[in-house]
Amino acid sequence: MSMHVFDLRDDGRTPPDSGLLEIVQRGLRAQPKSLPSWLFYDERGSALFERICEQPEYYLTRCETALMREHAASIADTLGVDVRLVEYGSGSATKTRLLLEHMASPVSYVPVEISPQPLRESVARFAERFPGLPVQPLGADFTRPLRLPIPPRAPRRTVIYFPGSTIGNFATRDAVALLRKMRGEMGENGGILVGADLKKDPALIEAAYNDAAGVTAQFTLNLLARLNRELGSDFDLSAFRHRAHYNALAGRIETSLVSQRAQQVRVGRMLAKFGEGEPVRVEISCKYSLEDFAALAAKAGLEVLRVWMDPERMFSVHYLVRAGVVAR
Repeated sequence: MSMHVFDLRDDGRTPPDSGLLEIVQRGLRAQPKSLPSWLFYDERGSALFERICEQPEYYLTRCETALMREHAASIADTLGVDVRLVEYGSGSATKTRLLLEHMASPVSYVPVEISPQPLRESVARFAERFPGLPVQPLGADFTRPLRLPIPPRAPRRTVIYFPGSTIGNFATRDAVALLRKMRGEMGENGGILVGADLKKDPALIEAAYNDAAGVTAQFTLNLLARLNRELGSDFDLSAFRHRAHYNALAGRIETSLVSQRAQQVRVGRMLAKFGEGEPVRVEISCKYSLEDFAALAAKAGLEVLRVWMDPERMFSVHYLVRAGVVAR
């Protein structure tokens, strides 16, 4: 899940255009059926995600925050002075504040966020907390090419920060494409600071996506409520259930909405048919070993310069630079 970040649960994504009906119809025609995970993040979905992060089973936020509290000074030292910090899917930017408190003379902070309200709130918080820091908000979908604002002075390097475990919400090919895009945007001497959830006991992983209070199940089913509201669909929420299963072979959580009976649902002019027990994939969340993540980065022409882990070694933050380029 993101920002479980697309750990995209943190990031409140919405589509960049009005083609929602077409996207949903295409996903429900596919075999197997699937829907994009950014559909989770309407207003209620975003609020439910905040509650997920507070559940005792959901270790990701807790471990990443512990990591940043312990290592933020070391991370800031590695990034160096006069950095322009660009954050993908900034959301509430809690972990960013921990980092910026330790950074030496940052040139600017560029939060990239597609949802206007979280972006406005984040800018206001940063203006209050860091009054001398130039904040240059960018309302955009970070998966598409970005035109970064001109910095107020020349940075020594641009660092793209991608917290949460949002990178895990992308299949390998898409994750490589996103890292390659970041590599272009960071420039020759830049870097990427990216969070990645680590492989661990599958029972711990599955519990994080199946909390006892049922908040994650509400979060997943809210996607259908959103489609009913925004597209006039007639999904019966009681006829679907949340299922999150750890696929050990693929090293990832696979979250689905499973039809409880044979049924058909109207989506625009289309009648979507579901068999009993048929799943609709709504999210993946990949888990990595340190070697897995280094191999992923290498496919995008990047190498791991440093890695930090929380005290329980459950979560990791990697600093990536261009392969073969000595950081200065």
